[in-house]
Amino acid sequence: MAERKLLLIFPGQGSQYVGMGSDLVDEFPEARNVYERASAVVGYDMRELSFEDPRDELNKTRFTQPALLTHEVACLEAFRALAGDAVGTPALAAGHSLGEYSALVAAGALTFERALGLVSERGRLMSELGRGGMLATTLDVDSARDLADKHFCGIGGCNLPDQTVVAGEERDLDALTAEMAERHKGKRAIRLNTEGAFHTYLMVSAAQPFREVLETAQLEPLSFGVLSNYTGGLHDAEPSAIRSRLFFQLFNPVLWFDCLNTALDTGIDTIVELGGGIGKGASPAEKRPNLEGMVKKTLKSRDDGAQYLPAINAAGIRAAVQQLIGD
Repeated sequence: MAERKLLLIFPGQGSQYVGMGSDLVDEFPEARNVYERASAVVGYDMRELSFEDPRDELNKTRFTQPALLTHEVACLEAFRALAGDAVGTPALAAGHSLGEYSALVAAGALTFERALGLVSERGRLMSELGRGGMLATTLDVDSARDLADKHFCGIGGCNLPDQTVVAGEERDLDALTAEMAERHKGKRAIRLNTEGAFHTYLMVSAAQPFREVLETAQLEPLSFGVLSNYTGGLHDAEPSAIRSRLFFQLFNPVLWFDCLNTALDTGIDTIVELGGGIGKGASPAEKRPNLEGMVKKTLKSRDDGAQYLPAINAAGIRAAVQQLIGD
């Protein structure tokens, strides 16, 4: 098997669904262990929340973030257990928004328990102190910023050259959407199901107390590189610099397109997506990967032949590892 230059990627909020992880715990003892550890940290039954959601809490930010981190790490541990030493050490990891914490777990900077404590508090603060909503558009960033600046909104994410997320107060987003329909006919705008204008100035009130939480977090040396949403480049190895960039990430745009390009510029030839899922299907096997479209459009725009493999459920993990080992 030829040596791979592997990038692990993890999706963010919006890729949660009821039932996520249920297939993993049926098949992988490593995943069962992750869910047991999660329940001990958060103080509630993570399996019940993720698999059944009896109190309709999974889409509330304070629960979404720890549940999604748990699913992503469970996928990671199942992937590692199947792959063993055959795949080797990844070259890089990256995560979209919340997924950046999973990337830091994968690279050894955070233990799962420490990351879970951080995202639990992050989710609570974002839910309680944040305001507004988010709008996914098919605008380029300059056009989106021109509208956002006029309507007291901000850029929440740069996912692709023609996929920019704007965020702001609900009434401001309404006004922005109306003007966009007039000025940019044929362009789409979809309101996202979030509890706030994430990654904009409306999250500063949440970021300020979260800084105190970050400053007490113990970080270990990175075992491989992790991309920063805030800079679009690699995290510095210094723990204080990682904490600072996680702080700024809360109220600055997610530079996902830059992260992908930075990774591909290093010669990445294989990308594996771990965790989450989207789509109308109810079971884990019916879900589609959240980041696949962004990855494949980026590869196409660069004429890059890197391979993309989804590993977001038990069947996908088995298939991805078989593909990697078989090659």
